[in-house]
Amino acid sequence: MDEGRSLGIGGLARRAGCSVETIRYYERIGLMPMPPRSGGRYRRYAAADLRRLRFLRRGRAFGFTLAEMRALLALAGAEESCPKARALAARHIATLRMKIAELSALERTLSATVAGCADATAAGCPLIDALGDESAGG
Repeated sequence: MDEGRSLGIGGLARRAGCSVETIRYYERIGLMPMPPRSGGRYRRYAAADLRRLRFLRRGRAFGFTLAEMRALLALAGAEESCPKARALAARHIATLRMKIAELSALERTLSATVAGCADATAAGCPLIDALGDESAGG
């Protein structure tokens, strides 16, 4: 694909591995620039749009938030961008580690509760009781 505007929104979506709705959403929130329209009012995209969309898709696959992706896009091509990008990624890693710890604790609790179901009497179910217990947190 050359730098000319040769892709419609469907072609861009296919080549980037996302949906047309995702592209429209990114345009509405300003993560993707609004493309020029053809004489028939169809959106027309260039190679730079495809690169940007793939960048967004890969960043989202890493779990970066839309705000973090906006920050990374602002850093792309900027001087001294690597230390700032590294700091942003380090904060993201810390958040991921915290979520992993929370999910691991949740898994242990749920596994113990499900294991208790094997020993349950017909009078009650530990899982249903735990889900109904407001003091159990969550």
